[in-house]
Amino acid sequence: MAARKATVERNTLETRVKVTVDLDGQGHADLATGVPFFDHMLDQVARHGMLDLAVHADGDTQIDDHHTVEDVGIALGQALREALGDKAGIRRFGHAYCPLDEALSRAVVDLSGRPGLEFHVAFPRDRVGGFDVELVQEFMQGLVNHAFMTLHVDGIRGLNTHHVIETVFKALGRALRTAVEQDTRAAGATPSTKGAL
Repeated sequence: MAARKATVERNTLETRVKVTVDLDGQGHADLATGVPFFDHMLDQVARHGMLDLAVHADGDTQIDDHHTVEDVGIALGQALREALGDKAGIRRFGHAYCPLDEALSRAVVDLSGRPGLEFHVAFPRDRVGGFDVELVQEFMQGLVNHAFMTLHVDGIRGLNTHHVIETVFKALGRALRTAVEQDTRAAGATPSTKGAL
């Protein structure tokens, strides 16, 4: 089987981002975005998605973290799309429920070739430390737009904002893990009645 790995660089006047993803990794992460809480969340995706993930970013965080978080989402989406290739033989769909103490979230992924995000998560607070919780949705939007995937995220319950966000990223990782997995029964077929994704 060919290596399902990709590296993407995104350089703008606001950020410089480099992302490497290996879909058949061991959950290793090498993260340096300049946004510590965001690094912690990306680590959840790598570990629970069993993706090897390297993300290095240098952004205008002296303004705020928006551009960095959004551009990492864009670059990660591009890297996922490239690593998936023609998507032959993958499961395509994945879903996961993940709890953390009182918090519970669900993520449902379709590697459909069509970008779409349904994000329904209520955050008890506006910030976790210095991290603006609005950026969670910005990251997800950049990801789906450039991975060409459909993603539904639902925050089912939670009182602690850190816990809520962490369950979202864990669920995303677990759902992606299933969706990108090679289906041994599919014999390399594209999982679509259209014959293409």
